[in-house]
Amino acid sequence: MATATGTPAGTTGGPATRMDGLAWLMLIVLALLWGLSFPFAHIALRGLPVLTLVALRVLLATVTLWAVVALMRLQVPDSRAAWASLLGMGVLNNVIPFSLIVWGQTEIAAGLAAVLIGTTPLFTAFVAGALLPDERITVPRLTGILFGMAGVVVIVGPGVLGDLGHSLWAQCAVLGAALSYSFSSVFARRLRRFSMHPVVLSAGQTLASSAILVPAALIVDRPFGLPMPGADVWLAVLAFAVLGTAVAYILYFAIIARAGATNTMLVTVLNPVFALISGALLLGEAVTLRQVGGLALIALGLSVVDGRLWRPLGAAVARQAEGTRG
Repeated sequence: MATATGTPAGTTGGPATRMDGLAWLMLIVLALLWGLSFPFAHIALRGLPVLTLVALRVLLATVTLWAVVALMRLQVPDSRAAWASLLGMGVLNNVIPFSLIVWGQTEIAAGLAAVLIGTTPLFTAFVAGALLPDERITVPRLTGILFGMAGVVVIVGPGVLGDLGHSLWAQCAVLGAALSYSFSSVFARRLRRFSMHPVVLSAGQTLASSAILVPAALIVDRPFGLPMPGADVWLAVLAFAVLGTAVAYILYFAIIARAGATNTMLVTVLNPVFALISGALLLGEAVTLRQVGGLALIALGLSVVDGRLWRPLGAAVARQAEGTRG
């Protein structure tokens, strides 16, 4: 899966191992890359329409990732079933969410979009619990989901009822992207049987996405008839595609290999923080107390769903209760 911009799906079930100093450094860099992707997209939208920007993102990322596949001499899938699954993953993990996020950013701030997309693990917990027998929703998971959804309500704010035709739909589009990411996480289980290298998986799904988005952008936007964007737009597109997508994918999988997929999901808490800061510094966006409070509730919900931060407290309570009974 690719949050914000994109957290690769299909690798979220691995065992958790210890986060050492290098793993934390890589995680912070990854969060920074994904956090910066939101203001990069905002800058690129000044000169490019939505579909053209999204198509350029996946196309440039595809070229970069396949260059890495060639350099590493990785095995490429040769079955129709594998490519059909990569196409499905590309739609759920790239085409739908990338388009919704970028369209949403035409109406809402980059920082707000990042905070809303940070709800992806909460949606994933709910969707996986509903669809997968081994991922049933437990009381802690449900509690975490409710905390996270409360955070979304706080961020969106009580004024949305008077703004139904404006930013509410943009915020709903970004939340729809988070929901699409959650379905891609479940769909990714179909890809495990092909035993693809993670970089090949990323390259394959971006290639499949390009096959859909590039023709769509040519038909809908007719980009060759548009005014030539400035250098700032092209630099933002390049950073958005190469750093925020291709390099971020590779870094993401490196963290998984070193520290496990569960630890890597901590990036979903750091990502909105960097996005809010970079949006304020690069775009002059205001960071509101409501956004910070909503982000705190989302982070609390994620910590409850994950459970690791609360296990020592639960163990201490259990020991105290045992001592009281004794």
